[in-house]
Amino acid sequence: MDTVNPLLVSSASGLKMDVNGGEMSKNPTLICAPIMADSIDKMVTLMAKAKAKASTADLVEIRLDSLKNFNPFEDLNVLIKQCPLPTLFTYRPVWEGGQYGGDEKKRLDVLRLAMELGADYIDVELKVAHEFIKSIGGKKPEKFQVIVSSHNYQSTPSVEELGNLVVKIQSTGADIVKIATTAIDITDVARIFQITVHSQVPIIGLVMGERGLISRILCTKFGGYLTFGTLEAGVVSAPGQPTINDLLNLYNFRQLGPDTKVYGIIGKPVGHSKSPVLYNEAFKSAGFNGVFVHLLVDDLEMFLRTYSSTDFAGFSCTIPHKETAVKCCDEVDPVAKSIGAVNCIIRRQSDGKLFGYNTDYIGAISAIEDGLQARYNMSSAAGSPLAGKLFVVIGAGGAGKALAYGAKQKGARVVIANRTYERARELANVIGGDALSLDDLARFHPEDGMILANTTSIGMQPNIDQTPMPKDALKYYSLVFDAVYTPKITRLLREAEETGATIVSGLEMFIGQAYEQFERFTGLPAPKEQFRRTMSKY
Repeated sequence: MDTVNPLLVSSASGLKMDVNGGEMSKNPTLICAPIMADSIDKMVTLMAKAKAKASTADLVEIRLDSLKNFNPFEDLNVLIKQCPLPTLFTYRPVWEGGQYGGDEKKRLDVLRLAMELGADYIDVELKVAHEFIKSIGGKKPEKFQVIVSSHNYQSTPSVEELGNLVVKIQSTGADIVKIATTAIDITDVARIFQITVHSQVPIIGLVMGERGLISRILCTKFGGYLTFGTLEAGVVSAPGQPTINDLLNLYNFRQLGPDTKVYGIIGKPVGHSKSPVLYNEAFKSAGFNGVFVHLLVDDLEMFLRTYSSTDFAGFSCTIPHKETAVKCCDEVDPVAKSIGAVNCIIRRQSDGKLFGYNTDYIGAISAIEDGLQARYNMSSAAGSPLAGKLFVVIGAGGAGKALAYGAKQKGARVVIANRTYERARELANVIGGDALSLDDLARFHPEDGMILANTTSIGMQPNIDQTPMPKDALKYYSLVFDAVYTPKITRLLREAEETGATIVSGLEMFIGQAYEQFERFTGLPAPKEQFRRTMSKY
């Protein structure tokens, strides 16, 4: 495994005008919308959509291999004349992951014809590029460019192998180099960044799959020629493509540049997280030059070691990495150390050292206290409403530890319930509480008016029919909290409300912990009202 630091060199910065005369872009990276359809009519409709105001692409990639019936001369003329944006034609054969299974000579003739009829770009595979480019020598229109591409659907080669591949592609006479690889681990993407940032020629470097998503967003930072953004979610021409709408409105793609600081949510799974929505909107409003991305991480230590530059400036940490994060940081805040879990990592800009904090317990405990104060009409001056209460925590992972610690600090009597009793006992011993196995929890009711906090992922999308607790056992609780916030009202919360308990959604914990993280990330005060407005949409 290569450990690389792709950020020692910054890509060339540049400002470009949006193709539709919109705001100035801080980077020259283009957004290309893949057009895949089985008929010319559908393609023409999709091309118009790519130009529509809400999702403005810079060019379209017309995937000729997706057509059912194709009359080259007539259809290419229609596509080129009717396209409101610059065109890139791709006719991908089955042997390079496409759908065309016919005669090779005919396929290359079609690409030559596209060039002659006025295409702006064509994409031709490395395997046939040498011959093809030789065949168009002297006939190339002035502004027309050939992209020579190589796709690896298995893995991402070493930096050395990638470097050799770039040289090989250049030697064909390519105007633009395109390399698409596959991410087995998120650290694979760093090698593509390293190649892109050092490239002396226009280069498209993308890594397929969910673990490769950052290659499609941060190519702006590392000088990539273009990225692909789809018109609709799920309708992709390669695995892991984001929508144009997400590129522009979630990640503020046009405003990212070489100096943009990278933040992200580290987890597994992580795609459900709303953190990028929350932080990117707040960064944009505050005029802060940062971007917040989903980071699907398998090995936290390897991730932090690979992306070791200060440009990767801070991370939120979620399941299952909160406890490992304690070991990965150079220094850990005393509270996070006591809890044994870190949910916020800051990389100090002066020396790259990692500092770990825990903001989970603040968000959750404040939200639970607010719920109890409202239920019993108590004033906040009267001390914590948790004092003396029996507080049952389901789960002994990072979030469970944070809630148990927070409740104990407020004077509650804490009980830990977990699938494996040993882990519950371990945590109970550390914080000074009792332990139960999850199976015994349904029969546990030493008193009424208890508080229940679920910190496991039971009931999270897509498993929304699951609950950690049978409904009839919820009547012994005055307040039920669920750390899961997708969906906002889980089955546990719905059934708790039906039995008369006050409920507190994980959204409250999510927003509360985000305040402190935003301030640590940016050094600016958290936009609390904006956070609430953003999350109210969900």
